[in-house]
This record gives sequence, structure tokens and C-alpha cells, in this order.
Amino acid sequence: MAKRSGPPPIVYILIFLILAGVGYWFFSKQSAEEIQGNAPTPLAPAPPPPPPPPDALVFTPPTSVPAGTAVSIDGSTAMVTINQNLKSGFESKFPGTTVDTQATGSDNGIQAVLSGQADLAAISRPLTPQEPNQGLVAVPVALDQIALVVSAENPYRRGLTSDQVRGIFTGQITNWSEVGGPDAPIRVLNRPPVSGTHQVFQELALGGQNFGNTPNITTLPRDETTGMLRQLNQDGIGYATYAQVANQQTVRVVPIDGVTPEAANYPYQRQLSYVYKTPVTPEIQAFLGYVTSPEGQQALLGAN
Repeated sequence: MAKRSGPPPIVYILIFLILAGVGYWFFSKQSAEEIQGNAPTPLAPAPPPPPPPPDALVFTPPTSVPAGTAVSIDGSTAMVTINQNLKSGFESKFPGTTVDTQATGSDNGIQAVLSGQADLAAISRPLTPQEPNQGLVAVPVALDQIALVVSAENPYRRGLTSDQVRGIFTGQITNWSEVGGPDAPIRVLNRPPVSGTHQVFQELALGGQNFGNTPNITTLPRDETTGMLRQLNQDGIGYATYAQVANQQTVRVVPIDGVTPEAANYPYQRQLSYVYKTPVTPEIQAFLGYVTSPEGQQALLGAN
């Protein structure tokens, strides 16, 4: 048998293993570099959530309130019934306390709080960007809808679109025939600018446009719903918080875009709030603790 020449087989095996190892290291390094180069830049950590508003956690339901405690509220006519229900509930639960309520409009309520003439402002509009800088804090208490109303005697029996509402209140549509009704002028009853309902309706229904200045549009001197309803007659249209007109027999709510205020997708909805000025007083703390308690919310829901 002839002798085998060259290195023994074990040498080839070792060389193969070495080359395989070097190749694996090279390609692994290259692949890792490619993956690292193509990887997206990590996202920056999300910023921490903003701190809660001042006194946001202090409104715990009171177990007792000293006799003689008095709370004064002024503001939106949209919250008249809510104020009265909460007043009755608070005074009944805590004998010897009093809650005085007025309704001269959201803006007047804000001014009353700033001047110290009222403890709380009942508002039906958001705070302006400047008002928190004056120490004002809003506590949301309920959602509300703004309803379009006509007299039950009005021959117009159809609904309106959002565009038609905008046209009516900006003075571009002045006759009921333009929206499918009889040939008769539309008499628009507008609330005064001091009204929070006026301000929110201007944003929601008119897209921030100004109310019309046409002869058929009358701005009422006072922000009151009852007086406006009495003036509707057969040709008028106005707007009010839905809770104030839902059970009225003398008026009819006009559907908007095919839906009425009870619908979740009703277009004219807003937040109702109480506003106080910091620092919070024990009287305000007690009343708002009651308002935000389950018992207070039950009393508030009785207003709707």
C-alpha cells in the first residue's frame, strides 16, 4: 500500500473550522452593523403629564358643614335649575347653611367672583386663556345642549341643517320659505353678548362668525329664557339650554341635521362649570365637595 502524502486529515479539519469561525465572525459583525444602521432612532421619552389644577383633589364630600355657612353663586341662566336643585340638596343635608343664587350671565358671574361679590360663577362657556391668570379655576359639573326653539304655533314643522342655522343667525336667510316653510319673515331672537349661551352658540353654530345685523334679528336686553320664549309667537326662532325648554308645552325644539338634543351626536353641546378664585375657602370647598359627590350629582341630574 502506497504511503499517503501531505498533512494528515486532522489538519484540514482544523483549517476548515478556523475559516468557518472567521467567516461567521465577519458576517455577524457586518449584519449587526447593517441592522444598527437601519434601526429607527429611539423615540424620546414622553413628557410627564401636566400637574393637576390647583385644589383639584380637595373637593371631598363633606360629612358635616358648620351652621351659618353661606355660599353665593352668580352667572349663567343655563344653570338656574341646576343651582336651585343643588341649593335645595345642600341646605337640606346641612341644616343652617344657605346658598344664594343669581343668574345675570356667565360674564357677570365671572366679574362678581373677581370682585368678591360672589363665591362661585356658574358658567356655560370655557374660561378664556387670560382668566386662569387671574386665579380662576373651573370645575366641570355637567354637559348641556343648546336647543333651537320655535313656538308651538309656528307653522314651520321641519328641521334645519347646520348651514341653514348659520344662515339664519348671520342674517343671510331671512324668510321661512328659504328653508322649506311658508312665505313669512324669520324673526330671530338673540341673547345678549354677556350670555355664556350666546358666546358658545356663536362658536358652535356660527363657527365664530358674528351674529347678523339685519332688521329681522333682535338682541334681547336681558339674558333670560322665559322672556325669550314668550316673544317667539308664530314667526320667531331662538335658542336656549335644552334643560330649560325640554318640558315646555308652548314651544317646539327644532331638530338639527336630523337629530334632537337627546342624541349623542347632537352638534351644539357644551360644558357647564362652577368657577372659583384661588385660594379656595372652606365654604367653597364644602359646596363643591357636595356638588361632585354622588349625592350632589343625583341632585344635579334631577335638573335635566
